[in-house]
Amino acid sequence: MVKKEMIAMLLAGGQGSRLGVLTSKVAKPAVAFGGKYRIIDFPLSNCINSGVDTVGVLTQYQPLRLNTHIGIGIPWDLDRNIGGVSVLPPYEKSTNSEWYTGTANAIYQNLEYIESYNPDYVLILSGDHIYKMDYEVMLDFHKSKGAEVTIAVMPVPMEEASRFGIMIADENKRINDFEEKPAHPRSNLASMGIYIFNWKTLKEALIANRDLENLDFGKHVIPYCKDKGAPLYAYEFIGYWKDVGTLNSYWEANMELIDIVPEFNLYEEYWKIYTKSEIQPPQYFSQDSVVERCIIGEGSEIYGQVYNSVIGCNVCIGPGVVVRDSIIMNETVIGEGSEIYKAIVAENVTIGKNVKLGVGDERDNDTAPHIYNHGLVTIGEKSVIPDHVSVGKNTVIYGIAEPSDFPDAYLPSGRTLIKAGE
Repeated sequence: MVKKEMIAMLLAGGQGSRLGVLTSKVAKPAVAFGGKYRIIDFPLSNCINSGVDTVGVLTQYQPLRLNTHIGIGIPWDLDRNIGGVSVLPPYEKSTNSEWYTGTANAIYQNLEYIESYNPDYVLILSGDHIYKMDYEVMLDFHKSKGAEVTIAVMPVPMEEASRFGIMIADENKRINDFEEKPAHPRSNLASMGIYIFNWKTLKEALIANRDLENLDFGKHVIPYCKDKGAPLYAYEFIGYWKDVGTLNSYWEANMELIDIVPEFNLYEEYWKIYTKSEIQPPQYFSQDSVVERCIIGEGSEIYGQVYNSVIGCNVCIGPGVVVRDSIIMNETVIGEGSEIYKAIVAENVTIGKNVKLGVGDERDNDTAPHIYNHGLVTIGEKSVIPDHVSVGKNTVIYGIAEPSDFPDAYLPSGRTLIKAGE
């Protein structure tokens, strides 16, 4: 039997419903980020940079693009004969087949996979955060404290603490108590959803609680370990960490990449972010193009003006186009004379000529104001926007739109245009 000291289980099954139409056909960890990357590249790169060479990726919701992206793990040097990366979807068992119903249930259904490596420690990660972290340093902390469970925490401003699971720890960093989204927080150490368990402790907790509905780490497994008297410790992480779970935080995290001195540097030599990249021609900038403070992916052709934006690969921005403060994902085409302001445009979108996105006053979105806000225009993948139309703020378009969908060639602020069948 192969013995691994620590293996990672990466939870990548989430739908990411707060990303709206960006995740209607694709799992959140597979959403494009920072030009040529996808969100899942960050935890996978952290694993290989931290010397963790065995990773189980638990997929569920719309896994196709994620599976294709990960493949056999070559970009992350995770194509190993022993270990490497394994994609673990829910599967049919002889007695019953069931979906993963909670974060911990997903791990419970893969106990055999973990057992096959007989690890000392299991690292639990989620597939939807942007950060760089050396898990080996966290493991050293875990061992030095004699912990059975270590939870990575991050100090957050006290006024924001009620949005998180909060750990209350003593000066030795031992956790005495924790509260899920407390109204009156007693500490500002927020759980990052990154855990190291002794394998024995984790296995016992999962088996003991296996019949609970929606078995979850924060709600069930960690309280169980604490009640059993297992030593729990908080590992404090100082650095950049961003949950890109809402459209606005996703937009902000992309915009932070193009600051003059970015808080999060994608290009550090000693901590590379790896991704699956097709072999692409270089970017092409025409004589008349203007590009300021942008990331532009390979294979893109720029004929217009692009300011303060993140542009994916194989994007074509036509003559006379102006793009500002926007995210344009791979394979999108923007027709000549169009103006794009503060938009998130998904992959394979076709925007016609003389289209204006992000005009007029802000109004609350009429169908999902909790998703479509902050003045953003969101366009779902493979959408088509006809020539000569204008679109307001806090709007969403998904599907192949016709001129008749735009009375007076205008979609007012706050409107939702989702075509049937999308």
